[in-house]
Amino acid sequence: MLTMSIIAPPTNITDFRTQLRHLVDEHNAIILAHNYQPAWIKEVADVTGDSLYLSQRARETDATTIVFCGVRFMAETAKILSPEKHVLLPADDAECSLADSITETDLIEWKQRYPDAVVVAYVNTSAAVKAMADVCCTSANAVEIVASIPEDREVLFLPDQFLGAYVQRMTGHPGMHIWMGECHVHADISPQHLAEKMDEDPSASLMIHPECGCTTPALYQLAETGDKTTRQRIRILSTNQMIEEAKRSTANHILVATEIGIMNDLTTANPMVHFEAVNPRARCPYMNRITPERLIEVLQLQTGEVFVDGATATKARLAVERMVDPELRTWAH
Repeated sequence: MLTMSIIAPPTNITDFRTQLRHLVDEHNAIILAHNYQPAWIKEVADVTGDSLYLSQRARETDATTIVFCGVRFMAETAKILSPEKHVLLPADDAECSLADSITETDLIEWKQRYPDAVVVAYVNTSAAVKAMADVCCTSANAVEIVASIPEDREVLFLPDQFLGAYVQRMTGHPGMHIWMGECHVHADISPQHLAEKMDEDPSASLMIHPECGCTTPALYQLAETGDKTTRQRIRILSTNQMIEEAKRSTANHILVATEIGIMNDLTTANPMVHFEAVNPRARCPYMNRITPERLIEVLQLQTGEVFVDGATATKARLAVERMVDPELRTWAH
């Protein structure tokens, strides 16, 4: 796994926030922060959430400048949905190992082997890959989207192999082909990590993001147990679904299998629950590239602007809109 030192927060968060808000007002901006961002960034952001929610908020806001605290594919998605706005990425080296696991050339070659297949691209992909997809999906609606595709149609699901395996198991779709990509952080949340934590507290509840390497053994445990209580304790959830589950949970102890940036959001959502990371080292280095200096600079100098060419954006926008609007999914009619 890639490693990096933890970025220090501003020495005086109050003064930093004051300076930042002045720049936000000056440039008619809004600061969006992904759930996996460090706590100090989420503290000064206007909106926190998963990548799709943030892109939707970017489209809805009256702000003309979007400062996207996340990684590149997220900022590209915001630009795809809001082409008229300036989208700034405070760290131009904030890439994504999952998005980088499939290129436009890779997808061209794959589609040539299955020319009639429906291409389902996880939203964690580049703008160029989205533009070649029939539909995008999130971890929350991937099962629903694949289930809407007729069983006599082949499906190319990309790029996450663990999410793909989960979707295939849940839908039973016979024509799925899955790209063997992965998020290096989620892939490193292994069955061994999960087993060790569950051995320490067999009564703990469990929330697992479907990108995780431990998703498959958890699904087997769900399938094999006849105990309703056990089935209710193990949940496969997207980032936003984890936070919503945390708000209503009555559990004492919940093990969390995802990037650890979300842990403070979960505790804020329900301070009565003890949330514990399945792998406490599961920190994404790309999500931690933004420094206080970079966040100030991107607004002061209007640097780090993300561009998506018009033709690519138009094609990618249709795939994203099909993700949120079932009426646009022509294969389902």
